[in-house]
Amino acid sequence: MSTAPRPDDRGRDRDAEGRARNARPRDGLGRPLPYGTDGVERQPEGVTRTPDETVTQAQALLDAGRPFHAHEVFEDAWKSGPDDERDLWKGLAQLAVGLTHSARGNLTGGARLLRRGAGAIGGGKWGERPYGIDVDGLVAWAQELARSLEGGGSRVDAAEHAPRLRGGN
Repeated sequence: MSTAPRPDDRGRDRDAEGRARNARPRDGLGRPLPYGTDGVERQPEGVTRTPDETVTQAQALLDAGRPFHAHEVFEDAWKSGPDDERDLWKGLAQLAVGLTHSARGNLTGGARLLRRGAGAIGGGKWGERPYGIDVDGLVAWAQELARSLEGGGSRVDAAEHAPRLRGGN
């Protein structure tokens, strides 16, 4: 039996169990493209990675201008990791989605998500550099980008504005 998503009677993609699975191709910023269009390779869902693998893979995607896809890597970490780390990974995912919205031109939503993500990871609750992540640098990066967007900034280039997860922002 195929596990590939298939349209239901209303044209929505569903897996064999009837759960929603959007099979449309997507562009580098995660926007759905028409069926039959060549999109970028999607991140597989539900992958369990070590924290180091998560940070390394997410950084590569951010550097490539694919923050939406980096968000999916962080989402896997928050769903499969220890409960006491959920807010860290969720906050990092929010930063990636904030950059995604900013690159798509949704400046208000981008700034809001950047601030939310910064709030989730900031405040010193993770100790010094969990898994090598420069939390303070990321918070400063997110706040600066959010201020720029709110101050009349314009759509950003995702690769050019990608944060350095392990420092150098």
